[in-house]
Amino acid sequence: MLVFTTVAALRCYLRSCQLGVDRIEQAVGLVPTMGALHAGHLTLLERARQQNSIVIVSIFVNPLQFGPSEDFQKYPRQLEPDRQLCEKAGVDVIFVPTPEEMGMNNGGVFTASVALTQVVPPESMTSVLCGRSRRGHFQGVATIVTKLLNLVQPTRAYFGQKDAQQLAIIRRLVADLNLPVEIVACPIVRESSGLALSSRNQYLRAQEKEEASVLYRSLRQAERAFLAGERSSAELIALVKLELAKVPSIELEYVESVDPTTLIPLDKIEEVALLALAARLGSTRLIDNILLRNRQPIVAIDGPAGAGKSTVARQVAQALGLLYLDTGAMYRAVTWLVLQSDIPIEDELSIAEIVCKCEIILRMSDETLAPVRVWINSQEVTQAIRSLEVTSQVSALAAQLSVRQELVKQQQLWGEKGGIVVEGRDIGTHVFPDAELKIFLTASVQERAKRRQQELKNQGEANLSLEQMQQNLVLRDWKDTNRDIAPLQKAPDSIEILTDGLTIAEVTDRIVSLYREKVEQG
Repeated sequence: MLVFTTVAALRCYLRSCQLGVDRIEQAVGLVPTMGALHAGHLTLLERARQQNSIVIVSIFVNPLQFGPSEDFQKYPRQLEPDRQLCEKAGVDVIFVPTPEEMGMNNGGVFTASVALTQVVPPESMTSVLCGRSRRGHFQGVATIVTKLLNLVQPTRAYFGQKDAQQLAIIRRLVADLNLPVEIVACPIVRESSGLALSSRNQYLRAQEKEEASVLYRSLRQAERAFLAGERSSAELIALVKLELAKVPSIELEYVESVDPTTLIPLDKIEEVALLALAARLGSTRLIDNILLRNRQPIVAIDGPAGAGKSTVARQVAQALGLLYLDTGAMYRAVTWLVLQSDIPIEDELSIAEIVCKCEIILRMSDETLAPVRVWINSQEVTQAIRSLEVTSQVSALAAQLSVRQELVKQQQLWGEKGGIVVEGRDIGTHVFPDAELKIFLTASVQERAKRRQQELKNQGEANLSLEQMQQNLVLRDWKDTNRDIAPLQKAPDSIEILTDGLTIAEVTDRIVSLYREKVEQG
């Protein structure tokens, strides 16, 4: 693991990594931090390690985001423990610049004293929540994050959901400035008491930590009321305040209900809301939040090729009365269109043009071998997309960023209201990371080869030997797991089901039971 303190050294390293290597084969993951790393940061590092060839962690206590009366000078700095944690997580590079190296000629203790071109997010996003009491804070965050994204030019950058306002602003910044980076949000990591992990938790004494657990407990009270049908933000906020009042040492700064994307305050929650709060315990300022979604749960089923995902997902959807969204069929349809157009799979520019203009329609089907009927550009391709030619090329096409971005956009539109069952290879990790129920469906290579061989036989395709089928699946698994764009990974919060020796009905029944348990638990 390398440690750089200068922009020049980091740039030199990045250039050396890209010499003679196609950019897409060297996916770079950036995890911007202020150090004092904990288990919450570790989840970001692990996610970045899973999804990228190179992982870079920046450690920079940013003077621009601290006000004159805030804790810039005493903010915890512990480079050696941070270095050790990064090394264990498989980080490739730590970037530890000084304020001067980041363009702050005087060290920049306070925002007003720093002569530096700054990025100014929309006032509507910085004047709510923490922005009311931390004027200039998000301008400072946006400036340094923009500098880091420009310097590293990562494929993906990772941020925690705990800083939900920061996350929304950075997503807006990336969209508005057309920055070519995917912003990946990682769930809040909590202590057993429910207290959200934070570097500032180091300031809390044992008794204060116990008292601080009321923050999450109060949010959960509101969530239970929301799941029971309460939609008034004022009523939900009142429940939070009522619970917080039970701990006199808690000094509430705010509790607000806002749209999680725009941060616009909500009087009534129609679809989704971010319920966020900030409070002080002694001299320590803490924040927390929870997402409230007015939707039926999403069931995300991932797993390797031949694990039976499509059949199981369709039957689960039928059993629960949900919509089955066959994402694999969408990727296959685009692959078929590219092959029919005689465009080489390697010609990503031409493929991007086709994908952005194509129209895919999916409709439920009663046919066992074709769970949905599929049209692309008004031509039905239900059977054509199951050919060996399409099957052999679909993984390569799905690995292309432009294809994935367009199809994920379409899939997420389907998922906004929930109530869907979706299967694929990156559904729980990428497309619907907030799915209420995640399943990782798998089987041994031998079992999957037998199933695939029978499927091809039923379709009248060439009958490959079992040994050849196994070799093909091993190669397919390797490609799917090691691709830089949305590799096949088991989501940390998914439930793995090994289907060897199980019937489709048995697997379906288990997932249906898990879904009903999830609904009952809220």
